[in-house]
This record gives sequence, structure tokens and C-alpha cells, in this order.
Amino acid sequence: MSNNPADNKEKKAKGPSLRIETAGDISEDKLIRVAAKFAKINEIEEYRLTIEQRDDLIGGFIIYYQGSRYDYSVKGQLGRIGAFIKQTRSFESNDEDGGDSKAALSKEEFPASKIKEDLEEALEQFPESHKLSIDNIEIVSLADEELDKLVEDTLLFQEHKDEIGKVASISDGVASVTGLRNCMLNELIYFASGATGIAMNLEKTKVGVVLLTGEDTVVESMSCKRTMTTCSVPVGMGLLGRVVDALGHPIDGKGVIRYTEERPVESPAPTIIERAPVDTPLFTGITAIDALTPIGRGQRELIIGDRQTGKTSIALDAIINQKNENVICVYVPIGQKMANIVATAGLLEKHGAMDYTVIVAASASESAAMQYVAPFAACAIAEKFMYDYHKDVLIVYDDLSKHAQAYRAISLLLRRPPGREAYPGDVFYLHSRLLERSAKLSDELGGGSITALPIVETQGNDISAYIPTNVISITDGQIYLSPELFFSGQRPAVNVGLSVSRVGGAAQTKAVKKVAGPLRISLAQAREMASFSQFGSDLDENTQLQIKRGVVLNEVLKQERFAPLTMAAEVVLLYCATTDKFNFLATEDITEFYEELFNDIRLRHPNIFEELTDGKVLTDEIKSEIDSAYEEYKETFLAEHEEYVEDD
Repeated sequence: MSNNPADNKEKKAKGPSLRIETAGDISEDKLIRVAAKFAKINEIEEYRLTIEQRDDLIGGFIIYYQGSRYDYSVKGQLGRIGAFIKQTRSFESNDEDGGDSKAALSKEEFPASKIKEDLEEALEQFPESHKLSIDNIEIVSLADEELDKLVEDTLLFQEHKDEIGKVASISDGVASVTGLRNCMLNELIYFASGATGIAMNLEKTKVGVVLLTGEDTVVESMSCKRTMTTCSVPVGMGLLGRVVDALGHPIDGKGVIRYTEERPVESPAPTIIERAPVDTPLFTGITAIDALTPIGRGQRELIIGDRQTGKTSIALDAIINQKNENVICVYVPIGQKMANIVATAGLLEKHGAMDYTVIVAASASESAAMQYVAPFAACAIAEKFMYDYHKDVLIVYDDLSKHAQAYRAISLLLRRPPGREAYPGDVFYLHSRLLERSAKLSDELGGGSITALPIVETQGNDISAYIPTNVISITDGQIYLSPELFFSGQRPAVNVGLSVSRVGGAAQTKAVKKVAGPLRISLAQAREMASFSQFGSDLDENTQLQIKRGVVLNEVLKQERFAPLTMAAEVVLLYCATTDKFNFLATEDITEFYEELFNDIRLRHPNIFEELTDGKVLTDEIKSEIDSAYEEYKETFLAEHEEYVEDD
């Protein structure tokens, strides 16, 4: 923009300011007539007209009046055409030679004539309401009478009206903006430097905008404009197998993501009428969880515990176990090191889980705003699969403690009053509106579901802290991981006493429910007897049996990371453990025994696993088959281990 007084012409001294920026291709007389028509349409009696030259507009002009911008420049027009093409088309290679459609095309393979054809095709698809502004690209060549006819159309001053503001101050990624009088809450704001932000504070004279991108490029007095839309994220099947940031931009180096639809990151949760009861199990492959704290499709189950107690491992196990289960997974690491996120993506790739998984990453190096948006963006991606594709989705928020801390940082920068532990008063609403979007939909809406596994980190086993108690009250149960159990070798370190599922048996198959029934009672009795037995040396036979049973059950509930069991294997394992079939074994031999038993059943009695998988019921016939298979393998085992024969 020129500041040379010679380039600026003030045409009237009174009234509000009306400024026209021009590329210099339209005569001053024509611009004065355009300004006069604009003033007549908007009922402006007196005004001060300023004409400034701006070379980067290419052609055409822009009118500024009372915080609004009317863009009829060639630069603005090309930008709108480009945005239209981006939103409505995905450029796929239609190679007749069968080439790779994802490969980048060179200039020889994608000549200028092809670009021209695509542009002409896009112009044909461009909405009719925008045709007038396309014609304005040729405004310089119009005769005087044609220009008069053109400016008489009120539409000239209604299309592409932008409400613009100015940055009053900028600090720590939060911009204070004036001039956006009609700005909406959570509206997306564009800055002249290309940065974007979300309007989170609406005050009388200014708007608090939290910057999402381009934080270092925004300076005081920079102009910005409203977008009339909230923050949105690309959705669809094109995201499967990709790692994206909180705005849906790929960060995995695998090229652009093909999408045709965006979805607002914030949307209302399903109503009561739109929901259905949770009645279908979502197996994690972890015996301790599937038996004691079952998770159903559409449930919200909190994973809570101190740091380094295996919370993320349980969530990743659950994702890996969804292979061949027709469940799409979304993993949201918040505030983690980028190296850890890369390692997680590699781990999922190794186990073949990335084929049905989307990772929405907001690393520790990202701004607090990106960490705040990430779980909402991931939920929007999951909702697309649930509502439109009628899929079951598993979403893991890892973790909401760091999400709350990011929101606290934003709130304090926006000068919102702090409350308990310096968190803002609406931090409960923050997580409730996120987790309430997880549901099982009714059959009328397709029956899809979103199952949420939020993770919350405690400090010093304090589950009564602010954020843990908030999320506990929102969710349908929690899996509590105890540091004492973890460091004693009980992994996963699920504390049976503090873990609960409010859905319970409704999310279990009949087979699992039957063998899991006596499990919790047996563990509780064994724990009580073990604490009692330390005061005496002589124990009766019944007490010894209960203690031994507890040792066996704790041993079979141990499980290696990333080695999930099938539902049928869990049923066979728990059936043998609860019927004292492993009691003759030494503790260190239990794992080896049941693993070899599974291999023997797969080879000699494959019908056992098949019947359990298909029927999901533990019948008397299957029990007898398991008993006979167990006896057969036990004979082989005893023949190989002479120490057990001598003991007998």
C-alpha cells in the first residue's frame, strides 16, 4: 500500500472514510463513479474518499468502509477460485497407462494446457451467484456506459463482503483484535500474514483471538478478517493410515490428503433419542480388562494412573486388537514428544494397525491452542465415520491432563479468572462436551458408535484431584493402574478394587460373563487370606487353596505388551484358572503351560476356539472338550517335567 501523498487523493473532507485500493488498471474517474454508486446504495450522504495504489492486486479494486472490505480484485478472485477448486475437487491422476495416482506429476506429464482445462472446468462449476464478480476481472476493458450499467447492480457491493479488524496487541499466541463487531464465539479468523486463529473471548471493544498457526508472523496493526465459519477439519476415508496435526494437515511426509468434505471441530452431542443402549462388547485383548472391567461399543472408559504405569500401552493394545474387527481407530497424543509419537506410529505400522487408524498429533512443541483443538478435531473425524459410514470407532485421548493444562494456559492468557488449581471454571464443560459426543447410535441412524478411552495422569496416586474427579464423573467407569502393582511385576497393573465398568455384563458375551463371574470374588478372597496368613504359619487346606488360587489368577492376568488374546482364548484361560486346573503348577511355569495348551488346542482341537468365536456361549459340550484337551496336554507336560511326577 502506498504512503506517498501523491498517490492518495482525498475527494471530500467531511463524513466517514471510504478507501479504495486499486491495481492502477482502472482510471480515477471510473473509481470515483464506483464510490458514488456505493455511497448511494449504502445511503451515505457525505464521505471522504481515498484512492491508494497496490501493485499486488494484479487488477481490479477493493473498497474499505467502516470495518468491511469489498474485494473485486483479480488477486481476490483467483483466491476464491482456488479455494473453490480445493473444496470441491480432488485431483487424481487418470493415467491410461495405469500409473501411480499418488505420484507427483512433472511439467511434461501435467502441461499448461491441462491446467487451463482444469481452470475452465472449475469456472463452469463456479456458483451462478459469483458469475458477476468473475466478469469484474475484465472491468478495465468496459466502456463507460457498460461500467455505469454494472455498478447500478446492487449485487456488486454485496458479494464477497469481508468484516475486517486490526490487531491491537499480541502476546504469547493471543491477539487482541478491534473492529470485529459481529464476531461469533469460536469463529475462525484469518490474518493478513496467512495466520489463523479462533475467537475465544468476545468483549465490548475487542475480541481475544487464540492463534493456531503463524504465531510468529502476527504483529500489531495487522489487519484480519472474519470467515463466518468455525474451525473445521478434513474428514473421510482418505485420512486412514495418516498422521495429521490438529487442523488435519498431514505431517507424515506421505503427500497431500484427498478429501471432499470438512466437519466443524465442535458439534452437538447425540440426543437421548438418537442413542441406543450399549450392548456390544469391544474387546481390548487384555484378559484383566475384558473380564473385570468390560468395555462396550459406545462406552467411555477412563484409564487413570500415575505416569509410567502402562496407560498408553493398554490403549495401544486395544487399537491393535481391533484388527479384523471392523472398528476404525483414532489416536490423539497430546503434549507428547514428537519422537514418542513417531515411535507409536511405527509400532502401529509394525502390527498392521495403521490401515484402520488415524493419528491426530499435537506434540509438546505445538502451541497450547493446537493442543486444545486436537481432541475436538479427532472427535470430528470419528463422527464422520460414525454418522455417515455407520462404523464403530475407537478413539483414544492421550491424555486429557495435558489437554486441561493447555486450556488453562489459554484461559489465563485471555485474562479469564482462575479457580481451583488455577483451572478456569468451565474446564468441566470442556471435557464433558468432548466426551458426551461418544455414543452408540440408534438403528434409525445407522447404529454406528464412538467408544472413548480418555487417559488421565494422576500425581502420587491422588485420584481425588480436580481433573481426575471431573473426568471420572463424566465417564462410564475407570481402569485404575496402581504403581505398586506395576513395580511388583503385575502388568497390566489393573487395580481390581478401584476399577469399575458401569456398563458391566451388558458389554460381555455370555461365555466371558460365565467364566468372569467368580473371578473378582476369588481375587478378593485370596488377597484377604494372604494378608491374614502373614500372622500365622499353620494354615488349613481351604486357606492354602484360596491363596494358591489367588496366585494362579494373578499370574494368568499378567500379559505382555502388544500381545492381545482373542475372546475364545480368554474364555479357555479363565475357565481353566477358575476351576483350579493350574493349581498343581509352580508359579513360574503357569504362563508356559497355558501358552503351550493354546498351541495344542489350535492343532488338535481347533473346533473349541471356532465354536466359542461363533457361538460366544460356553456350553457343557465345550467345557468337556476343554477338559479332555487339558488332560491330553497335561500328560505330555508331566512327561517332559519330571519334577512334577516326583512331587505327586
